[in-house]
Amino acid sequence: MAIPQFNKRYTMGAIMKITLKDGSVKEYESQMAIIDIAKDISEGLARIACAAELDGKVVDLRTVVEKDSQLSILTFEDEGGKAAYRHTTSHVLAEAVKHLYPGAKLAIGPSIDTGFYYDFDVEPFDRAALDSLEKEMKKIIKEGAEIKRFTLPREEAIRFMEERQEPYKVELIKDLPEGEEISFYSQGEFTDLCAGPHLMSTKGIKAIKLISSSGAYWRGSEKNKMLTRVYGTAYTKNADLEAYLEHLEDIKRRDHNKLGREMELFTTVDVIGQGLPLLMPNGVKIIQTLQRWIEDEEDKRGYVRTKTPLMAKSDLYKISGHWDHYKEGMFVLGDEEKDKEVYALRPMTCPFQYYVYKSAQRSYRDLPLRYGETSTLFRNEDSGEMHGLTRVRQFTISEGHLIVRPDQMDEEFKGCLDLARYCLSTLGLEEDVTYRLSKWDPNNKEKYIGTEEIWEETQGRIRNVLTELNIPFTEEEGEAAFYGPKVDIQAKNVYGKEDTMITIQWDAIIAEQFDMYYIDQNGEKKRPYIIHRTSLGCYERTLAWLIEKYAGQFPTWLCPEQVRVLPISEKYHEYAKKVEAELKDNGVRCSVDERAEKIGYKIREARLDRVPYLLVVGQKEEEEGKVSVRSRYLGDEGQKELSVFVNDICKEIRTKEIRKIEVEQQA
Repeated sequence: MAIPQFNKRYTMGAIMKITLKDGSVKEYESQMAIIDIAKDISEGLARIACAAELDGKVVDLRTVVEKDSQLSILTFEDEGGKAAYRHTTSHVLAEAVKHLYPGAKLAIGPSIDTGFYYDFDVEPFDRAALDSLEKEMKKIIKEGAEIKRFTLPREEAIRFMEERQEPYKVELIKDLPEGEEISFYSQGEFTDLCAGPHLMSTKGIKAIKLISSSGAYWRGSEKNKMLTRVYGTAYTKNADLEAYLEHLEDIKRRDHNKLGREMELFTTVDVIGQGLPLLMPNGVKIIQTLQRWIEDEEDKRGYVRTKTPLMAKSDLYKISGHWDHYKEGMFVLGDEEKDKEVYALRPMTCPFQYYVYKSAQRSYRDLPLRYGETSTLFRNEDSGEMHGLTRVRQFTISEGHLIVRPDQMDEEFKGCLDLARYCLSTLGLEEDVTYRLSKWDPNNKEKYIGTEEIWEETQGRIRNVLTELNIPFTEEEGEAAFYGPKVDIQAKNVYGKEDTMITIQWDAIIAEQFDMYYIDQNGEKKRPYIIHRTSLGCYERTLAWLIEKYAGQFPTWLCPEQVRVLPISEKYHEYAKKVEAELKDNGVRCSVDERAEKIGYKIREARLDRVPYLLVVGQKEEEEGKVSVRSRYLGDEGQKELSVFVNDICKEIRTKEIRKIEVEQQA
């Protein structure tokens, strides 16, 4: 089949005005392909152009402009340009696969934030196969084939791909709406179904790397066939590619799923179940430290603690609305059709704490009541969502519910934000988060309870609070809880996946369902408002976050082992134990390495274990009551009086100081 060609210019009568990004205007007497407009602006710009934004839509440089328009030429520095560049590279990968594996069937190959991927129905690729594909891609790029776009009618497009024995492409075409333009891109002998945009030729691609290969279900459904997905990336400069590859190596070093196991912080076991991690002693010590800190801080801020059951009858969740709106995310114990009583493991603590509130009549003078609980919760997450400690089925959370009068709501909400920001700041994470006002979806009202007026009012009040506190935030429809809007404090893991770390929810509705009230100054019953909040969020997810943030080198106050005492020989074991006892008496977590190994070996081992302070002791230290200090922060800090070191480290732990690492790790 001959591939239709396009003409670069079409004659027309009137002057066509093109308004550029900087506001300047170019005038043309004929229709013009965008690539020619780019050349008219600057030959240099045309050489680096990847795509264009025409009247708000990202399009090919080969697109012909036929009327007055707003035009911005996109380079690799622009998101749209980068996407076109990398999407073109995914087509080069597909061509390389067809060259080396002619029987492979093509699926989809989009650009993504970090590069691109392409799915193939073919046997999995190992690293050697990826290297061969990469070599073939470079040959294709060197040939520099012109990339051409053409369209076909629906039935002809189907036949076109059937002739090429590409069943996945045929399925995609059949799923397109009637009347949809069906476009293809060809480069040399290779043609692919694609909406574009693409570069003008393959020779514009400069630096590529195939990163990995994995399995992926066709269209993301477990009911479909498992395909082979190849991930890659592309840049315009080798230096940028090398920097990205170094970044990937850093990600591997920080990945909590790998590092947490190496450091013996947690593990998982198939026979126990997916999403049910085992926290090991070192991991437990960190979470215990965090938990005690949070509970003490909440106590200072007027919280009272509760301890409530891990399960309840379905009756409780029917009152709260969770049975109707969240049942699929719960672990249900029993059969509603057969059993007199059906229970469920709790996915949240709020309804339990409501009954603590309802256990006595409350006056307006009693409010606000701030309930806090270190809660173990259970949520039936999808198996495909499970990942290390960030997405699990059983987890522990710093949960709290504030029962307040409506007139107290704004100030109490600010207090919850202040607590969350204090926690983030103390952990050194405040620069790593973003704030999101999560709103209801007015086009999907059956998902929520309450009236439109209540939702608009509560969302507006949260917006005002965030603005008053000068907290930058975004807004997202459809992310609210079913009973109220919330502030979600978001963070990304090392792979760029965003998760919610801390949530503060505004609830003006649930009190009605639970018949919660207080007696006001006039002796009348009034409904309270409720704030659902976490101060730190899920402890497991926070631990994962901290592992990746600090690459396992936690601030001293969080380290499972804060000091290791290293006697240079057996003769100084007694003094080493005396040093250890003094530290432990002052609450410092420490140990003595009594192994019959050389001191250099002991130091290297302690460094690998990420212990922040090493105390070397020998004859001089014992005689003078001193310790030779080595730290991850300054390296060799010299000799110090034992009492001075104890005072210094106790202050560092007490103030939760995050010391700066100023030296390369030393042996």
